[in-house]
Amino acid sequence: MKTKTKFWIVLLLQIPLALLSCGKRSTAAAGGGAFVYSQKPGSAIIFLSTQLNPVEEAGKMRDSILKSFPGKVDFRPNDNSFIFRQIGSLLKANPSESILVGALHGDLAKLQEEDALQPLDDLARAFANKAFYPSLVRLSKLDGKSIYYIPWMQASFVMIANRKALPYLPAGAALESMTYDQLLQWGKGIYEKTGEKAIGFPAGGKGLMHRFFEGYLYPSYTGSTIVKFRSPEARDMWGYFKSLWQFAHPGSITYSTMSDPLLTGDVWIAWDHTARLAKALSERPNDFVAFPAPLGPKGRGYMAIVSGLAIPRKVKEARDPALLMDYLTQPYIQDLTLKETGFFPALVPAKSADGAPSLLQLGKAVDEQSSSVNSILTLAPIGLGEEGKAYDNWFMYTFSEIVLGGKGVQASLEASAIELQKILDKENAKSWLPDMSEGRPVKIE
Repeated sequence: MKTKTKFWIVLLLQIPLALLSCGKRSTAAAGGGAFVYSQKPGSAIIFLSTQLNPVEEAGKMRDSILKSFPGKVDFRPNDNSFIFRQIGSLLKANPSESILVGALHGDLAKLQEEDALQPLDDLARAFANKAFYPSLVRLSKLDGKSIYYIPWMQASFVMIANRKALPYLPAGAALESMTYDQLLQWGKGIYEKTGEKAIGFPAGGKGLMHRFFEGYLYPSYTGSTIVKFRSPEARDMWGYFKSLWQFAHPGSITYSTMSDPLLTGDVWIAWDHTARLAKALSERPNDFVAFPAPLGPKGRGYMAIVSGLAIPRKVKEARDPALLMDYLTQPYIQDLTLKETGFFPALVPAKSADGAPSLLQLGKAVDEQSSSVNSILTLAPIGLGEEGKAYDNWFMYTFSEIVLGGKGVQASLEASAIELQKILDKENAKSWLPDMSEGRPVKIE
């Protein structure tokens, strides 16, 4: 237990350095010319990804990030259940298919547990000249021995506000130390003085609102992400959020990303994934300010997102997917990915330079969020496989029942806990941070 805790402290300390050192390594390839990647694949590559799903991000991936790769890549972003189904069906249809998988650490851990990934130790040695964060490399040793994925990207979720909202801050409140109660007072004050419901959340069909509950509210109020799901502290948390939702913009139930409603002025204060806030900060860096998630009774819950690249075990020829891995982890392409999507590199920057103000803002917010003494690191769910989407949906269903539907809090929590426990039992899931319970499957108290 102590070793596991120490490891995550190391990871926690190193990730903010990646985000703050987000100046460009180079704006072009070595020598000052255009970036050229000369190794050519022998076949088309199917790239299954749970990342860069929104239409705009997927477009950046296809039209910009993959532009210099000298081969055909069929980029297919979708949710995690899609990944688990597609690998087998693609290889059944064509055993010689060339497939690369890009997914979150938790999904890759489940694939490895099912013996579905190739060990990549030889490839990792070939990539020894690349300055991956050591903590991310250790994380990729999914069985504690072999490397099963190559680190690709990292991110988190933060708050952002239009500067016109700042005059309405409650007395004594500061962005870097704001509490959830102060956030409520802020939204209430704006509404009372302007009539605007100015707070926004990505609670639409393709939004990431479930991560707000899993990684932010629950840890901040209960110190847990799942074990304390129906606890008295959780009941208080949902009561709080019902009060906050009174001042949320009605469009929140349709938003998938928050940059557009921020840019139109419909929303003044928002929470979202760093990649989905980059557009607003990039287009109007002087109008917005990024800041860490608020503090709750237990501390400042926040979620670290780590993505990796892996090759399915049954792929017969790994050379072509390995070439795409090499390409995506070139320093120039890592920097381009940061610039185009807001996902931060898995490589240590060669130097800290003049990064875009928007990216520096996001990096600073993540650093403040993760490095404060009362922060509670939370990981995205691990080991749920195809049930990961259903797990996320139960958090959103609970939100719908309690906050939108006005159902009783405790009764709703009890009902949802039963369904969540069924998922944990089915997948024989072990706990993930911040929960540290022993045994499998993890049990909701």
